[in-house]
Amino acid sequence: MSTPRTTAEAPAPVGRSAHRVATRALGWLRRHCELGTLPPGTTSDMADPDSVYKPLGETALAASLVLREGLASASEERTARELLDFAWWELRGGDMLYERQLRYMMMVDPLELYAHFVRAGYRHRRLEALLDHLGGLVTMDAVEQVPNRRLAVANAARLTGLGRETDWKRLTDATWLGNTPEPWVIDWMTAYCVTHTVFHITDWGAHPGDLPPHLEEYLQLWLPVWLDIWREVQEWDLVTELLIVGSCLREPYADPALWEELASVQHEDGLMPRDGKEVEGDAAQRFRDHHHPTVVAAVAGTLALSRAARR
Repeated sequence: MSTPRTTAEAPAPVGRSAHRVATRALGWLRRHCELGTLPPGTTSDMADPDSVYKPLGETALAASLVLREGLASASEERTARELLDFAWWELRGGDMLYERQLRYMMMVDPLELYAHFVRAGYRHRRLEALLDHLGGLVTMDAVEQVPNRRLAVANAARLTGLGRETDWKRLTDATWLGNTPEPWVIDWMTAYCVTHTVFHITDWGAHPGDLPPHLEEYLQLWLPVWLDIWREVQEWDLVTELLIVGSCLREPYADPALWEELASVQHEDGLMPRDGKEVEGDAAQRFRDHHHPTVVAAVAGTLALSRAARR
């Protein structure tokens, strides 16, 4: 296993590789977005929300961060806006989110998806009124969720300006990361939970200072080790999510060699493979299998480039 580098030892900036990864990923998402349309007749009930509905939210996330960071070219900004317009259209201008929230009051995914659009300036007043009302109910604090999901809801409420009182320390302390456990016991799913704990506390790197100092110290020590482990087994989706964590720290962690490797793993058309297995199937199958890691690549490259430019 190779020895991970620290930021101080980095021989060159990551900006070039990060920009290449982000730009190609964004282009792939735009060229293939029509493969992610909701089936005709889809209602708020939707039998399989993860098939298209959730990916629309992920696309909106990536595009909204491109616009938020403000470093994209005019062409890249146009691409990001087109992706947001596409996803907003598929969700019927937010009406589907409103109907789903009204039909399933304890579900939190309408709020979470909506927050990505709010970040980019889209609003749906009826949905906001409904979310504001539901936020005042006891049940919304009592609904059973895993700890990092509670942070996701808290961040979405913060973004939409719903004004809920949030005890961020309590929510953070309930997570695996918040307890700074023995780092060698981490498994694949827990690693994803760690990444999302950081994403939601910092709003995807917008507020690095919101990460408690002891968690910053823990991640500075162990993030390079975890990256080395999942890099070795070619779990590229998780590696890229961990790279986003590196961009959410007060002192961003970036390994130029790893960014170069990630850029070499990415396909020329912009697709980022999920893992080291061969990418198979027709365009539709490739979209289903590799949409998420390509979204993650767009986010990771955008944030790494932004942090590098602002240092």
